[in-house]
Amino acid sequence: SKLTNLGHLEMTWRSRVQLRPLLVRILHKSRLRYYGKPEKTMDMPYQAYFEVADGSGMMSMVLWNSLCPEWYNSMKVGTVLLLEKYAIKDSYPFRTQPTPGDSQMKRFATIEISLNVRNPPAKISIIPEEMVKPEWGLPEVKYRFITRSELDGLPHNYSCDVIGLVTFVGRAERARKRGHCEDFWLYRWAHAIDGTSDQPFILELFATSQPDVFERIHPMTYLVCTQMRVVRDLSENPSSTIYLTTSNESQIFITGWHKGQPYTKDTKVQNFIQWMKSQSEAEQIKKTLIGGYYPFPRPPNSFSDY
Repeated sequence: SKLTNLGHLEMTWRSRVQLRPLLVRILHKSRLRYYGKPEKTMDMPYQAYFEVADGSGMMSMVLWNSLCPEWYNSMKVGTVLLLEKYAIKDSYPFRTQPTPGDSQMKRFATIEISLNVRNPPAKISIIPEEMVKPEWGLPEVKYRFITRSELDGLPHNYSCDVIGLVTFVGRAERARKRGHCEDFWLYRWAHAIDGTSDQPFILELFATSQPDVFERIHPMTYLVCTQMRVVRDLSENPSSTIYLTTSNESQIFITGWHKGQPYTKDTKVQNFIQWMKSQSEAEQIKKTLIGGYYPFPRPPNSFSDY
């Protein structure tokens, strides 16, 4: 009875001295961001943002500094949180936005929930899933899974989720960050098949805040990637191929990490598992590769075209 909701919060937050508790479910989770600079002395300059929702809609929630190492790994997509102490601030306008699985959900974009160690010190509780009651009206996590046969018809920058059997994984490579001469992104290429096409998903997987998963992507593992973006080469290079790349909100899961994840209920995920049961593991292993340099998108066939 003492709870408020996100919709009411948006209308009344400026006029209220004390904010009532919130009960929300995490729908999206960003990678962990380090924003430290040599000239600034801050113990733990970390930040992560989440999209949280209740029955009234969805809002961004930002986790700051020393709360990140304490809470980040516990706050998974699907986790239900009780927030008793938090701050409300005007939202940061330049943050990337995940594409919600439920396109009908209302988004509160003008403000965001801020969780910090002080002013006020955040009070966060994780509610175990078995204690979550239907009458709370919390939305379920929804996905936008696509099959490989659907991929060719999708536009550039379309956001989607995929599941497939890994048939190739390349070595880890580095790409220099734009505007940061000494910093690099770490990424690797992977192929995954789902039985709906002769062609695999070609996946450019940047290291998210899941190093344990990123390092263990091997052939023959079931790979799930969420919030991937479609990349089409919009130039006139005829040898280019459509592929998927990770976004700030992407999560990657492999065999051993799937249990209890909300996507296991998705129809396309279950269809893929049924297809895998009909496959010969020995035959699939013959088609797998690991390591090596993978130049992609491929350059033109002749130097004059290049």
